[in-house]
Amino acid sequence: MCTTRSYTLTGAGGRGTASYDLAVPLSLASLPKRLFVGRPLQSDRLGETLLPKKIALPVFASDALSSVAYAPEEILLVLGIGGVSLLHLSWYLAAGVAVLMLVVVASYRQNVHAYPSGGGDYEVATTNLGRSAGLIVASALLVDYVLTVAVSASAGVANLASAFRSLHGHEVAVTVSIVVVITLLNLRGVRESGTAFAIPTYGFMVGVGVMLAVGLTKIATGDHLQAESAGYHIQATRDFTGLALMVLVLRAFASGCAALTGVEAISNGVPAFKKPKSRNAATTLALLGGLAVTMFLGIVALAVLTDVHVIDPATGGKLLGTPPGYQQRTVIAQIGATVFGAGSVPFIYLQFVTALILVLAANTAFNGFPVLGSILARDGYLPRQLHTRGDRLAYSNGIVLLAAFACLLIVAFKASPTRLIQLYIVGVFVSFTLSQSGMIRHWNRHLRSEADPAQRRHMKRSRVINSIGAVITGTVLIIVLFTKFTHGAYIVVIAMPIVYATMVAIQRHYNTVRRELVPDPDEDTTLPSRIHAVVLVSKIHKATLQAVNYARATRPSTLVAVTVQVDPQDARALQLEWDRRRIPVSLVVLDSPFREVTSSVVDYVRDVRRESPRDVVIVYVPEYVVGHWWEHLLHNQSALRLKTRLRFQPGVMVTSVPWQLRSSRSRAEREELIYAVAGDTRKGPETRRRPTGPGGPPADSKGAA
Repeated sequence: MCTTRSYTLTGAGGRGTASYDLAVPLSLASLPKRLFVGRPLQSDRLGETLLPKKIALPVFASDALSSVAYAPEEILLVLGIGGVSLLHLSWYLAAGVAVLMLVVVASYRQNVHAYPSGGGDYEVATTNLGRSAGLIVASALLVDYVLTVAVSASAGVANLASAFRSLHGHEVAVTVSIVVVITLLNLRGVRESGTAFAIPTYGFMVGVGVMLAVGLTKIATGDHLQAESAGYHIQATRDFTGLALMVLVLRAFASGCAALTGVEAISNGVPAFKKPKSRNAATTLALLGGLAVTMFLGIVALAVLTDVHVIDPATGGKLLGTPPGYQQRTVIAQIGATVFGAGSVPFIYLQFVTALILVLAANTAFNGFPVLGSILARDGYLPRQLHTRGDRLAYSNGIVLLAAFACLLIVAFKASPTRLIQLYIVGVFVSFTLSQSGMIRHWNRHLRSEADPAQRRHMKRSRVINSIGAVITGTVLIIVLFTKFTHGAYIVVIAMPIVYATMVAIQRHYNTVRRELVPDPDEDTTLPSRIHAVVLVSKIHKATLQAVNYARATRPSTLVAVTVQVDPQDARALQLEWDRRRIPVSLVVLDSPFREVTSSVVDYVRDVRRESPRDVVIVYVPEYVVGHWWEHLLHNQSALRLKTRLRFQPGVMVTSVPWQLRSSRSRAEREELIYAVAGDTRKGPETRRRPTGPGGPPADSKGAA
């Protein structure tokens, strides 16, 4: 059980290079990681992780497709505040959401062709509207991706609880567990997670399609389908007329706009598509729009035709006439029970795949957040660790960070989709609006330099599409902010500036460090006058003698061993032992009346530097290498404190000299045992492909490398 690592060596002066692979055994500590995440993939296998359209659709579109399971319910919940008399407005609101969806899809198809690098809305806004607009988009998307995971997972568990009542009261634990599982799947890589998520996504599409076909056919042939809640009356919280009615309708429309979330993920994930990337991404986007609009309108139609009545208890609404112990099902669950029959196999199947697609919709964010985080890290706005791919060629750090924030939200809001949805879609419409505005400027800039009539006609047509998208999404953004601000959206409005300010501060820090490290044109490159070597000694043992020998081998200008006298009797015994062994290095004994080892050594080193400011002091610290985590608590604590203090001293270098204890050697033997368990007959790391060329390692490097 081993993995391989590739190395490239370059000869002196760049005269030739050579590559070779080493077989590296898996340590016991890394076995759980390999079990859940899989074996590392080499960088040259990145092309194998690219996605065909049939896999890209469930990977990037699961969020938008799954939102049709709860977006109709959000419309009905808000309209239900005004009573049954307002539910007929669902038709008009659903039509408005559908038109908006088609406009956004058409607009983003232009983005995909114009900016295929994967920067998505962030790149569009930064390139055309400036750095500030780009960071606003980035902060909006980062917040929205976290909410996508929290909302999707919570909504999935809510649907499961509608079919399996035993889950009530355990939603938070189940939701967090599901997020952990999705995280592990994504850590295995985009291709593997896409394959795992393809079946549930297509299963959901089939389940909803069959439900719509059967339900609408029964109604068309004269069957009078009635939902389980059709006989219950919704008690309005108050009468809504005039301006209050308009605000309520706009709030319902804003809640239904949750169906648009996830559309932007495809423009951020173009690099993950197989070639031709832009065309495949645009085709996938068109498929997404058609499927989402069809399913959304169909579910709203069946909900109205079967008289589904739902209320949000948090708003004070009540269902009158319900039997004792009645627990409200989700809208899609009520429709499924009406069409197929409660408890039937098709109903159980529909609830199962709906819960799965809602849960796995979080995968859209797990593909969008890490890629965006990587681009922001590349530009210096986020920690650089987010720019690095992990063992499986996925952006592992971004995946883990997203999961952690999402779990915090789930716990804080008790896995309530209705409460979390109020925070939703603010960020995504901010990015929609700025992205489409940036695309208008993009086409204006290119039209000034384009002379080909055919290309100009295409650009003008694209500009019209993006202009319509900018106006409509901007209008919806205002509606969302106006209607949802006091219902929880204010949290996002506060969070976005915090994320923005954090990114600006990170870039400012990186810029400061970069300027500080730039060498002056006449930077002094002369060697230090002298090197003073200091070996720290607590007792005379093998680790100390190895450190002394290593320091002597470096041939410093001066070399002394230093010990701190905490107990005079022990210090005197150490001096006698030192002299008896005739160690050819002077031993300096530092007096410490307050028994403070670290301060005494730091003061001594500081005095050496003060006497010769142009010299360099190297402090050699013997340290034990242990094989068990608990042994770290028993060893090297004084060395750790001392090294921490010395690193802040100018002109002082700290060198750790390791000594492997028996427990560490036992660990190495256990790693060798892994080879035998895996059926590998090699005795240790062995070169698989011998290097050739002048840059290769020496002939005896088989084991040493």
